[in-house]
Amino acid sequence: MIDPSAKIDPSAELAENVTVGPWSIIGPNVRIGAGTNVASHVIIRCNTVLGNNNRIFQFASVGEDPADKKFKGEETWLEIGDDNTFREGVTLHRGTAVGGGVTAIGSDNLLMPYVHVAHDCMVGNHTVFANNVGISGHVQVADWVILGGYAGVNQFLKIGAHAMVGGCTHITNDVPAYMIVSGNPAAVRSINAIGMERRSFDKDAIKTIREAFKVIYRRGLNLQEAIEELEIMKERCADLQVLIDSLQASEKGIHR
Repeated sequence: MIDPSAKIDPSAELAENVTVGPWSIIGPNVRIGAGTNVASHVIIRCNTVLGNNNRIFQFASVGEDPADKKFKGEETWLEIGDDNTFREGVTLHRGTAVGGGVTAIGSDNLLMPYVHVAHDCMVGNHTVFANNVGISGHVQVADWVILGGYAGVNQFLKIGAHAMVGGCTHITNDVPAYMIVSGNPAAVRSINAIGMERRSFDKDAIKTIREAFKVIYRRGLNLQEAIEELEIMKERCADLQVLIDSLQASEKGIHR
């Protein structure tokens, strides 16, 4: 179901039941999986792999050259999983050779209007990026993260699983798993208890993660001392391993 006004490069591979709307452009080396719907006035620039059942709304720009002065036209890619929704005006850039050559977005993500995902980012599964969120180059966003509208994330940072960032918040350090960060300057406020309840975490796990929050943020411990305490606590709550991993992976320091 390809509109006659759409332009499809001969090298592009589209599954039989892909829909492409009026005036959209599909460039070279693009593969689009079954059930994907590309609306009108969408550009998929090149070197992009889209899985199944994705929805791309009008005026989105997908697989464009990275906005990085070091980029000199090398072959780099954008890889996207299944069941994602990219709303109006979303911009998704390919990777750079310096950053490994790939920007990757997982499955079941919702990117609301005018979200920007920069070069070499790694986005997991089941995330929600609200309107006008921007993540800079080389950012890693784990599963189940929610970013509030107009939030901005500095380059090379990591946001841990199940974390939530408030609207209009500027993220300048790593965000540990399960935490809520908001304000300017950004600060960790609490744990994302409501998000965990919605994802069927049991009450004891949420209670233990709340205790872990106090270990990290209320007892005056340095990060290594806090991690040692959490290693003991994880014997009664395996979900703490996700938090420990996010703390140990931090290279830029965590938000306090």
